[in-house]
Amino acid sequence: MTAPTLDEVLFPLDVALRAAGGPERKTEIVVLGSGREVRNARWADSRRRYDAGSGVRSLDDLHAVLDFFEARRGRLWGFLYRDPLDDRSCAPTAEPTALDQPIATGDGTTTVFQLTRTYGAAARPWVRAIVRPRLDSVRVAVAGIEKTRGVHFTVSATGGLVTFAPGSIPPAGAAVTAGFRFLVPVRFDTDEIRIDMTAFLAGEIPSIPLVEIRP
Repeated sequence: MTAPTLDEVLFPLDVALRAAGGPERKTEIVVLGSGREVRNARWADSRRRYDAGSGVRSLDDLHAVLDFFEARRGRLWGFLYRDPLDDRSCAPTAEPTALDQPIATGDGTTTVFQLTRTYGAAARPWVRAIVRPRLDSVRVAVAGIEKTRGVHFTVSATGGLVTFAPGSIPPAGAAVTAGFRFLVPVRFDTDEIRIDMTAFLAGEIPSIPLVEIRP
């Protein structure tokens, strides 16, 4: 039997834009007898966690989330989530451009490149694979010259792969850059949502945890 994966549906946007959360990493720290520390990263990549409960402001919001939760069968099926702070290749108040993110250097033969977003500058940058781009937002340039989607290249909606057409393959040494918006594949991190209506009407917020599904 094939394991359930991901529904290509978006978590209620009004709730997501008010939710709390962000990246999580797992670091193991051993304190030696001398007081010095040895630190080891257990995960190579970070993982996003969110609590959608903080985005629920009304009974209609709560109903929308419960409806969505039941349709996903709790933790069984994943879905797509828009991170209000980190959903594009640039700052959250800017619009993506074709020069935002370096994704590769051409070699004259490679035709397929992964969309990526780089965090940090020269000191220990981290490169994140973007696997759920919003196709209508993707812009790509080769050696600083923007190319046309559907003519010079295509983009896969599930995977975030940029494929160049014959005759448009990036030449050796040419910088390939991209700009885009993207969504995060997540799932509910609980099989139960407990609602106390008296507490909710008094202002108590239910916890609705979400966790990123890694590619």
